[in-house]
Amino acid sequence: MMRKMLTRGSAIHQTSLFGQDLLLQLDPDDPLLQLASAIPREKFYQDFAVHYACGIGAPSKPIRVMVGLLLLKQLENLSDEKVVLQWKRNPYYQVFCGMTELQKSQAVPQYRAGAFSKPDWRRRI
Repeated sequence: MMRKMLTRGSAIHQTSLFGQDLLLQLDPDDPLLQLASAIPREKFYQDFAVHYACGIGAPSKPIRVMVGLLLLKQLENLSDEKVVLQWKRNPYYQVFCGMTELQKSQAVPQYRAGAFSKPDWRRRI
């Protein structure tokens, strides 16, 4: 079954009107933020677009979050459960995965452990 791919609307960082912008609160010289800015996200969107179709099925998890979690898992040598736990606790992990506002644990159930390790998603990449 083909699913619709969720992507960011723009490559330009736009500040939040209502919440405090997470990126402005963090150290821009942090190695994880440096790496996040060097990753060619648009290439991921183009490469994965063939695996998604508009209007069919439920929307997928955002590609940047899925790829970001997999990269963090490998970089930090973490299990699925640990990378999701660290993602909830660490604002640098959240920014690495494309979040612009701090995601509280209540807002993260869709990124629960195992959500990005499903065989169907890993087959796509």
